[in-house]
Amino acid sequence: MLLILIIIAVIVFAVISMYNRLVRNRALVKEAWSGIDVQLKRRHDLIPNLVETVKGYMQHEKTVLENVTDLRSRLMGTTDPKERMQMEQGLTQALKTIFALSEAYPELKASEGFLKLQDNLREIEEQIQMARRYYNGSARNYNIMTQSFPSTVIARWFRFDPVEYFEIESATERAVPDVNFNQQQ
Repeated sequence: MLLILIIIAVIVFAVISMYNRLVRNRALVKEAWSGIDVQLKRRHDLIPNLVETVKGYMQHEKTVLENVTDLRSRLMGTTDPKERMQMEQGLTQALKTIFALSEAYPELKASEGFLKLQDNLREIEEQIQMARRYYNGSARNYNIMTQSFPSTVIARWFRFDPVEYFEIESATERAVPDVNFNQQQ
């Protein structure tokens, strides 16, 4: 009888331990997502200044600026992580377009305000990348736990669902850059 009670106690302890590890890992994933969210908010707060600075120079590129503004507004209204990930990819591409178009406007490229905004945005993009890596690491650890035996039994029982990684959606960002050292300068 005592042996049965000890076995039951060990099983209960194991279940509680796995449950607590799942809770801890889920909390780390949420914390990591909030880190991404903070950096994205910093970027969203910077965008209106960038658009206003660029607007005076790029009268012909109105659609690009409107696209950035529209994406920012839609992003501020969504809370679904998967939808946000997809929309953030679109915003990243739109911001790259603004900086690519700035090449056609030398006076804009030379503007101190534009250069400062560009540097701030570059710094924020680096912070977003670090936050994404942290999130993906937390998501990896959590997903491993929810999908490996025996914790998968506990995860299913208490509805600990796997989370998605924050991945690059654009094929152009995944592509290896073409480097050619034989070009004449």
